[in-house]
Amino acid sequence: MALAKEHGCETVAFPLISSGIYGYPKDQALKVAIDTISDFLLENDMTVYIVIFDRKAYQISEKLFSDIAAYIDDTYVDAHTDSRASQLRRMQMLSDEPEEAIFGAPMAASTKSLDDALSQIDESFSEMLLRKIDEKGMTDAQCYKKANIDRKLFSKIRSDRLYKPSKPTALAFAIALELPLDETKEMLMKAGFALSHSNKFDIIIEYFIEHGNYNVFEINEALFAFDQSLLGE
Repeated sequence: MALAKEHGCETVAFPLISSGIYGYPKDQALKVAIDTISDFLLENDMTVYIVIFDRKAYQISEKLFSDIAAYIDDTYVDAHTDSRASQLRRMQMLSDEPEEAIFGAPMAASTKSLDDALSQIDESFSEMLLRKIDEKGMTDAQCYKKANIDRKLFSKIRSDRLYKPSKPTALAFAIALELPLDETKEMLMKAGFALSHSNKFDIIIEYFIEHGNYNVFEINEALFAFDQSLLGE
């Protein structure tokens, strides 16, 4: 990569050959490549691709894979399981409520005009992002590099307060800023998205946040292993 930089290369691709050959663990070979590339990109502007022959050549550790798989199973089951006992309790609670509590009391006429409502618009995604960068004491470059985001895209977001990023981009910035789960959800909401326990992508992101791992490249390793979209652009 240093040699590519000397020759003014903006993009470089590395084939992940000989990863696992002669008994060297594939997951460790991948980690060496990811760690080295990510360290380089924190200090340099370059697009780096890892080219693999097939999915077998791209392997995260068995423990990480099984831990994430178990977390996905537990989270999905918790969010979608409704026992018969729970159903009966909910039905009993509803039967004890007055009709107004169930169907809602008549709505009072609203005196607030549309202009009044629009005047109370909260801060945008761009504004929250820039505020959080300042609060964390980071530079713009540190943030977008840590998020694996292109400088040109960051410039668009900075110059347009109403810019609406994609969900992976919004999450990449939340990861770069190392936001806790509640603030990550708030940042996503600013972009018009939410975290859901109905899809693997969101649950995997939640897993890493809950475990305090904010390395976007390691998160992308796991997302790729589970056939999910990657963070950043």
